[in-house]
Amino acid sequence: MADSIVAQKSFQFAIRIVNLYMFLKDQKHEFILAKQLVRSGTPIGANTEEAVAAQSKSDFIHKLHIALKEARETGYWLRLLHATELLETAAFESIYRDCVELQKMLSSIILTSKKTNS
Repeated sequence: MADSIVAQKSFQFAIRIVNLYMFLKDQKHEFILAKQLVRSGTPIGANTEEAVAAQSKSDFIHKLHIALKEARETGYWLRLLHATELLETAAFESIYRDCVELQKMLSSIILTSKKTNS
């Protein structure tokens, strides 16, 4: 899975989150929201990587569930930043689309893994 599309996309997404965090920090925008965003947006890829070394199929599923929860939380913070006009629409739509795509990919992998785990 280390070379998988979801691993690559989650890593690239983490880079975008860190860059957005740095931008918000440099713009003196709401620092607390920016910190929450980086705290939830970067573990998606980390948990996806941890799933690679899972000790069992259920551990694999568990790690991906954590990644999915972090992706959903990240979506919340992105929507909040956009709704409060701290993140302009074009930037929001691009990064939010990536976030939703990751959520769908993770959900699909989890569902497939659960079916083959039965």
